[in-house]
Order: sequence, then C-alpha cells, then structure tokens
Amino acid sequence: MKKFIRSLLVFSSVIVLSACGATTPDNAEDEAQSSEQASEESTDAASGASEQEEYTDPSELENKYDLVIVGAGGAGMSAALQAKEEGANPVILEKLPVAGGNTTKSSGGMNASETKFQEKEDIEDSNDTFYEDTLEGGQETNDKELLRYFVDHSADAIDWLDNMGITLNNISYSGGASVQRIHRPEDGSAVGGYLVEGLLRNVNENDIPIFVNTDVTKINEDNGEVDGVEVEIDGDAQTIEADAVAVTTGGFGANEEMIEENRPDLEGYVSTNSEGSTGDGIKMIEELGGQTVDMDQIQVHPTVIQEDGTLISETVRGEGAILVDHEGQRFFNEMETRDKVSEAITELPEENAYLIFDDALADRAKQVDFYKEQGVVESGDTIQELAQEIDLPEDQLEETLADWNETVDNEDDQDFGRETAMDYDLTEGPFYAIQIAPGIHHTMGGVKINTNTEVLDEDDQVISGLYAAGELTGGLHGNNRIGGNAVADIVIFGRQAGSQATTFAQENK
Repeated sequence: MKKFIRSLLVFSSVIVLSACGATTPDNAEDEAQSSEQASEESTDAASGASEQEEYTDPSELENKYDLVIVGAGGAGMSAALQAKEEGANPVILEKLPVAGGNTTKSSGGMNASETKFQEKEDIEDSNDTFYEDTLEGGQETNDKELLRYFVDHSADAIDWLDNMGITLNNISYSGGASVQRIHRPEDGSAVGGYLVEGLLRNVNENDIPIFVNTDVTKINEDNGEVDGVEVEIDGDAQTIEADAVAVTTGGFGANEEMIEENRPDLEGYVSTNSEGSTGDGIKMIEELGGQTVDMDQIQVHPTVIQEDGTLISETVRGEGAILVDHEGQRFFNEMETRDKVSEAITELPEENAYLIFDDALADRAKQVDFYKEQGVVESGDTIQELAQEIDLPEDQLEETLADWNETVDNEDDQDFGRETAMDYDLTEGPFYAIQIAPGIHHTMGGVKINTNTEVLDEDDQVISGLYAAGELTGGLHGNNRIGGNAVADIVIFGRQAGSQATTFAQENK
C-alpha cells in the first residue's frame, strides 16, 4: 500500500507538491522571465517569505483587534485585505513559520467565468456554464446556494486580484471544465507561489499585522457570541479579544488520523498536503457546536509521485499530455474529473501510469522545469528512446502517439471521448514521461457555512461573530472538486468572510 507522507514543508521543495497543487512563484513585474529564473524564484518562495522579513514582530501583538483571522493562507490573506479595504483593523495569526499553507502548493490555476481575460481571448463562457460544470463534477451534491454565489463572484475576484498586481490572464483547460476557464500567471507557471507572494506583498503594503509561529488553541465565546481567541506565541499563552473571528486554517489532508477516521479505505495513501493541514480550525469550531458536512468526501488526485507526495499539476494534462499504461496504451479520458481518472489508474494491474508529453508542452507548462529538477521526469530524443528509458513496448508507444496526434488533427477522440485540451499534438522532441499514481489531495468536507460565510451550528443557526472560508469549509464542491476551484474558493469566500466579519464588527462595537 502507498505510504502516507506528511509533506513537512521542507521549504526548498514545498512549492510543487500540490495542485491545485504545485508552485513556481513568479515575479509579477517580470512575467517574461526564463525557465531558469522561474525555477530559482520557486526555490526562493518555497523558503517562505521569512527571508523577506515580512512578518510582524511578536512583541507587537495587541490584546484587541476588530477582526482576528486564524490562518495565513490564500483565504486568510484575502479576508484580511478585504476587511482592511472596508475599514476594519484585522490581524492574521499563523501557526507555521511562513504564510501560504496549501495555497503555496497550488499549481493549476483559478477558475472563473465571464472574465475580462476570457473576453479578450474570445472564449465563450458563462456563470451558468461554470455552475453546471461544477455541479456535474460534484455529482449533483454541491450546496447550490454556495455554488451560485461562488460562480457569480468569480470574475470580480479575478479583477480584484488584478487591481493588486496579481494578474491571472493565461487561460487553459482543467479536468471537468467544458471550456477554457482556469486562469494562471501570464507565463503559464503555477499559481500558488505567485498568489501567495502577491497577497503577502499587499498585506504588508496595507500595514496589516501578520504573526507567524502563533498557534491559536481555542476560539472564545461569551453568552453565545464569539469574542476572541487563545494563542501560544514564543511559549507564552495569551488571550486576544476581537469583535469577530474568521477561521481560514485549511483542511485536514495531512492529518492521518482524521483521514482514516472518515475514510478508512484511504489508509496508507500518499498525501500532497502542507504540514499545517491538520484540521485544527474544524476541531475548534466543533468544540463551539459548529456543524460539519461531507467529512468523508476526500479528493484523491490522479497524478502524484508516490515517493514524496509531489503532485504533477493538472496543467500538464490541460496543455495536452496523455496517460498510458504499462503496455504503452491510452486507457481513459485524461480530462475527466479527478475521481474518475484516479479510479481508472487504480484499476490498472500496476495501479500506476505514465504521463507522456513533448518538449513544446514542457515549454508551455513551466511547472515541468521544476519536475525535471526533482528528477521525476524521464526523457528520450525520440518516442522510441523514451519507451526504452521507461521500459514500455516501443512499437506500441509509437503507435499510441501517432493515433493521438491523428485524434488531435481530426478533433475527434473516438476511443475515449476527450473533448478538451486537444489544441496541440505531441510531435516535438525530446519526449518526456512521468510515472504517477493517485494520492490524497483535498478534503472537501468541513465546517458548514452560509453564503455570508457565517458558521452554522447543528440546528443550522448562525454562531454569532464566527466566520470561516477555504478548505476547512464543506459543501461547495460536493462529492468531487473540479480542478481550479480551490483557488477560486479561497479568494471568493475569503473576501466574503473579511467583508461580512467587518460589517458584524462595525455594527457590534
């Protein structure tokens, strides 16, 4: 059975581990940088922004804030920026030594519909189409109110980021999407590090205090209303009062005990998650009587390196890669939803497969540079040489590639019905292969919220003053998350949490 790996945030390699998933943070001011520069910046960002000294000195922690935000991932920083924009005095508390969490590891991009960047590329999309794609991907089990809010506010979130210098204008396909909808940095690199760097830059420019190595251990309440948190910082316990609390601590994908409790069948699976994804926020909210939903809905991603939990971004398939078995044959629609692709791989005798792509694709999908550095990419100047390198039947792999290229030319996949990510053939050597298999990637269950991001108790009543956003919440994705929806989730509902918590704090001063 596959070994369960807690990715230890070894900061020199954290960047690519996950996707929606891997990361290569790029400087927004130099989007035309070379692959070598992109790789170097990935390593820099992976070491965390701690090198940039962008965190607040622990001695400056005050006893009272308008809004306490627990967790400094994409949702937490989005909440803080929105709250500050609306006149609040927020603070961000993060238990790890650096900001970012699982957001840092997101590689694919951010889904959004009816965006200005889609319009510029003449991509026809609509919020309704986005809604239907996500509902179908979630097997019709999504919380429809959350989903409606989500798609209707996706384009605005893209604009909001762009106005802060975080521009996601490179658009491609993701699994389960009927049109090009996943938005990435201009050079096509991974979204995670780029997003974290941009959000953290704006947090600092807006003088929002952000404390790392600060572990929130309890959410306090008085007479049924949340009024602050207990923290441990520098070995000391401290009570922080607040008019509202927003919890954005992420999921529980790195908590082996919680995984096995909710899904015993996933025991032993490798995990792509950040060390900090241990479900702390969910547990604290449950102690207050908060309701959880869909806790058994845990997403397995189909393309994960089994030795260390490195996730191979869906971007690779989105740019045209194919999957082959150990006979050198395609066996499934590569752009199906993650659950279905994962199941197809697991049903193979070897329970693993190979991603096959060419040099032109590697140039479009900048994440491949990092995978090469990690030593997980096999190559050959010709497809025959590649087959020899990975011990697949040469004639069969050559025939498979020829058939695929004909499929692309004819725009008709008669074998498996693939309809998207067929814009490029695979003809430009050298050719590459990465051996992959499924791994635990995203926990879709969590705290129940409404569209105002207010946390609900077991009776579906609002817990006053308590808000939540991001992967620790449940309901939005249903039984299966569409690639690209995690980043959209944290930005859209992170902003909403910051806005609604600010309104509550201002009205209850």
